[in-house]
Order: sequence, then structure tokens, then C-alpha cells
Amino acid sequence: MTAEVADAVVIGAGPNGLVAANALADAGWDVVLLEANDEVGGAVRSAEVTAPGFCNDLFSAFYPLAAASPVIQGLDLADFGLSWRHAPSVLAHALDDGRAAVLSRDPAQTAASVEEFAPGDGDAWLRMFDQWRQLRDPLLDALFTPFPPVVAGLRIVRALRIAGFLDLARLSVLPVRRLATENFDGDGAAALLTGNAMHADVPPDAAGSGVFGWLLCMLGQDVGFPVPEGGAQRFADALAGRARSRGVSIRTSARVEAVELTGGRATGVRLQDGGRVRARRAVLADVDAPSLYRDLVGLDRLPGRMRRDLERFQWDHATLKLNWALDGPVPWAARGAHGAGTVHLGVDVDGFVDHAADLTVGRVPERPFLLFGQMTTADPTRSPQGTESAWAYTHVPRGSLDDPGALDAHVDRMTAAVERVAPGFSSHVLARSAQSPEDLSSADSNLVGGAINAGTSAVHQELVFRPTPGLGRPETPVPGLYLAGASAHPGGGVHGACGWNAARAALRTERAWAGARRALLRTAWGRVLGP
Repeated sequence: MTAEVADAVVIGAGPNGLVAANALADAGWDVVLLEANDEVGGAVRSAEVTAPGFCNDLFSAFYPLAAASPVIQGLDLADFGLSWRHAPSVLAHALDDGRAAVLSRDPAQTAASVEEFAPGDGDAWLRMFDQWRQLRDPLLDALFTPFPPVVAGLRIVRALRIAGFLDLARLSVLPVRRLATENFDGDGAAALLTGNAMHADVPPDAAGSGVFGWLLCMLGQDVGFPVPEGGAQRFADALAGRARSRGVSIRTSARVEAVELTGGRATGVRLQDGGRVRARRAVLADVDAPSLYRDLVGLDRLPGRMRRDLERFQWDHATLKLNWALDGPVPWAARGAHGAGTVHLGVDVDGFVDHAADLTVGRVPERPFLLFGQMTTADPTRSPQGTESAWAYTHVPRGSLDDPGALDAHVDRMTAAVERVAPGFSSHVLARSAQSPEDLSSADSNLVGGAINAGTSAVHQELVFRPTPGLGRPETPVPGLYLAGASAHPGGGVHGACGWNAARAALRTERAWAGARRALLRTAWGRVLGP
């Protein structure tokens, strides 16, 4: 069988793989993109899994990082059918006592909400948002570019001066619980910050959790938590449509079995069906790091240091997700939750710590923290008029729900948590489907064991420690092979930066080799031709 040949092979058509393919094609490279599933998108997909006419996002649903990402914004995806929709308010944290703190795209409205929990907290919130506006652009550039972000870092220093930069450095390692107590007196602001921090797997009293909560709260007021009109699949399809318009060959149902090496360099891939695709210049893998190195490359082909580092790789917690078709709006007790696209529920400020402690010791939480999505509230096209397409997910210890009885028990806990803040919720359920950690992993092999961030977001596995101690860059120990998935810096979330950084690294390496070859030829011809 004759092998197909391209400048680059991209493994995986998740958002990072699709961005990488677009970036390489824009540079004039011939690209083949291989996806194991029968459709593109990775963890950006939607389908009808509850009832006819109800569109359910199967994995990710709200996209503040995509809306803020200069990578995604630079692709002009509106030209390929992507349209963003917003709920009336961004997010609410619904408490069991009937109150709710509400995050709005208008910072003044957010401030008014947290002011209800403690006098003075509104002004403190606005001061925090002023800090965000001061450093927004250079900070986002620093977040979404390869490490170290030298140029963006200098811009941050110029914007904040040394004292302000040191405050930002402290924020980057501050626990979110401490961040809240230093700045606010009431539980409203603390709930918003901590709930957003818990989108990652970092406990609220752990170093680095503060910056996650702060960043998502600020982005929520800046760009909102938008959703693609018509479902998450529209986002993936827009990325794929753009790539195809640039000549990228996208092949689905094409599972890669191995990365092929010649002379120690990545030169192509072998498919599960026996086919091969050769890469003249580079192989980019939108794959979790352990699967890339252990399964596709092989540990015997890696340096001893890399093999040892992989043994210390830490996954993030597993995820259990429920999807509902509802015959009407969710009957929230708290007025502020009705218009929110995302609702946090199940715990109060202290309950976050209890939930995280359970996960840390491998115990299934009795009172889980839930993220709840009201998709029709955000995008009316998601279900018939007057109904609601909804979902909720929570984190559990890895392997804790392998027993069907344990799974059913935790589904009951999740339902009870919703009922506490929305009495009568269950009476509105037309249909429900559950996605266990194993279901998530089976549907997207990058969600190993139900982990949605391709590795913990804890500080010991971020920046130069992601995915293993090194330079925090997409280059791998194998020349010509680049890590383009969320195991690479800057990590999980739908922002495209991991794929973009890998593509830039491949292009930069190729330019360096081309320059070296030209210099070598000039030297050689000079010797032949003489003075």
C-alpha cells in the first residue's frame, strides 16, 4: 500500500488539532488531519441524547476562553457559520437558603449582587475589575503564547510597574479562599470566585486556585460565557470548515496506532487499519501526553528522564455528567438563577473545602458541588419553545464510580442537590441521560478516565512543569513531533492555544532548518567557486 504524503500530519480533530491544522495551512503547508471518531470536535460536540428536538452539548458547553482567545478570534469563524449567543446573565451561585450571587456582563450589576451579602463588597469588586482592565490584553497574550511569554511579560510590567507586578505574582499563587477573605466580607463574592476556581481541579485552599477563579470571573464580565448558536458542534464544524477551505484533508474514523520514526525523527503515522501517512516536516499530536508517549511513540524510544517523569504525571479528577430535557424552566428558588446560563450549586463557601477534601482523599462527596448549564436560556434554538435543555456535572475521585451502584447513588446525590435549590425540579424532567467517567473516556479518548483537563491544573504541573518538568513548550524529545493537546501549556479549556503553539513551534523549527540549509549551501558553493 502506497503511503499518503503531506507536509504535516495532525493527530486528533479536537479544537487544538483543528487550530493547529488551520495555522499550518495558513502558512502554506499541506496538512492531513486524522480523527479517530466519526466526526470532528473532540470535547466540542453536541447531539440529541435526551429527547427529540433537544440539543445537548456532550462535553464542553460555555466558552469564555474561546471568546477571549486571540487565537480563536483571529480565525474569523463567523465566516464559517459560528454565531455566539449569551444568556441574560453569565452565572449565578445558588445557595440552599434561597439567595444567589450573580455574575453579570455589567460589572456594576455584579457589584450590586455581592453588595447584598456585605456592605462595601460591591466597591471592592469594582476595584478588582479595574485591575483586570489595566492588564487584560498583555495578560491574555501571556496566557495564550508559548512559555516563557517574554514580550507579554514586559508589557505587564510596564502596565503595572514593579509593585503591581508583584501583586499579580502573588495572586498567581494565592489560594482562592484567601483571595476572597482578603478582599470581601460576605459570601457572595467568595462564592463566585471559588465556584469559578473549582472549574479546575485545584482545591480552594491550594496555591494557584485564586488566579483561576479571578480569571474566569473577570472574563465573564468582559466577554461573557458565550455558547455557539445551535450547539457546540457548530463551533467544531466552523473550525473544520475553515481548515478545509485552506486545503486541509480531514479524515474521520481514522485512528492513529503509532507515530513512525526514522533515524529518531517523527516522519509519519501508522493507522489502525494498516494505512500510513508520511510527514515531510512535522507530526502534531492533539493527544494527552501519557497516551502520546507510551502508546503512540513507545517508552523505549524516549530518554530515561522522560520515562521517569511520566510516572509522576497526575491526572485531574474524573467527571460525571447528567443531561436533561425539561418541559419548562428550572424552578429556582433564587430569583437571580433564572436568567443565568451557568449555575453553581450544592455547597456554600465552606462546603467547597469539604467537597475538595473528599476528592483529595479519594472519597465520593456526600454533598457534591455541581456546575449546571441552562442551554436554552443561553440559546433558544437548543429546544422547543417553553422548554429547557440542561445539564450538570460534578467531579469524583478517579475510579470511584466503576460500580453501577456507586454511580446510581451519586446521580441521586446530584439530583437532590438540584432539588434543594430548585424544589420540584424532578417533576419537569421529560428525559435524562447520564455520562459516567467511562462514557466520557469512550466517547473521547483524550478524556482519560473522565479527566477533562488532560492532567491536573495544580501548580506543580503547570508552566515549565507541564506536562513534565522542562521548558513548558510543545517540542518533545522526538525531533519533528509536537504536543498539541491540553497536556501542553497552557492546559485545559477551549482556547486553541495548545494547538496554535505547537504549529508555531513546527513552523519556527522548519524556518530555522531552512536557514541553516541555505547557509550551508552558500558556504559549500563559496568553496567550489573560490574567491
